[in-house]
Amino acid sequence: MNNAVLYEKKEGVAIVTMNRPERLNAVNDEIRAGLREKLDDAAKDDEVKVIIVTGAGRGFCAGADMDGLAATSQGESQGSQVEAEEREYAANEVQGFEGGFSYFPTVPKPIIAAINGPAAGVGFIMALFADIRFAKESAVFSSAFSKRGLIAEWGVGWILPRLVGIARANDILFSSRKFTAEEAEQMGIVNKTFSEDEFDTEVFNYAVDLAKNVSPRSLRIMKQQIYNAQGESIKENLDSSMQAMLDSFKSEDFKEGVSHFVEKREAKFTGK
Repeated sequence: MNNAVLYEKKEGVAIVTMNRPERLNAVNDEIRAGLREKLDDAAKDDEVKVIIVTGAGRGFCAGADMDGLAATSQGESQGSQVEAEEREYAANEVQGFEGGFSYFPTVPKPIIAAINGPAAGVGFIMALFADIRFAKESAVFSSAFSKRGLIAEWGVGWILPRLVGIARANDILFSSRKFTAEEAEQMGIVNKTFSEDEFDTEVFNYAVDLAKNVSPRSLRIMKQQIYNAQGESIKENLDSSMQAMLDSFKSEDFKEGVSHFVEKREAKFTGK
């Protein structure tokens, strides 16, 4: 059993926790494989509507494990590789995001990154490919790559400029400087920051609100639309969104969305 990534669920929310707190949840094979498996478990669980990804202890993810990087820098093998289970992984129709840290958009449920501490290197990239990002006020960010003699890895050169613009992306990637959660919020990297005391409760309450009050089908289709739109022309997007709207008129969740509003009661969406 892979204990490097933990899984729990409550109130329609799955909480997936990277669990190497003594190494600030630095990514090794066990983290990489466990994260893939646990996200798939959540995607396939009908009781789960929303997924939170976070880190145990005082860090979100400090990047790649330095022992592995040290071995690679010396041309040495990192030993036997731990791979994610061979299974049919749940996926939506988002195309082109199948990389090692860029596949979050293909998971057919919303992923919220709860950035509880340092997010650096591949940990920073992992957060960027989440659908929504919340951070503790004390969290610190860094791309780190240029200070390791590395480059803009795992699609960060694609996603980061879309969030902050080219000039700011160049600054973050070229300098590898550390920056605060406050600056990350100002730049649009995180949606919102919370104090130490508020963080866990506020992030969870947001996830529960999504899980209970909006259509799972709407979330699934919207996520697919948004990421596919990044490679569409405006004409292609207008056409695809028109067809998706017409399809939604036939769905059970559309009928329930109208009914619960008219009847002034809580929604009972099925995701169909």
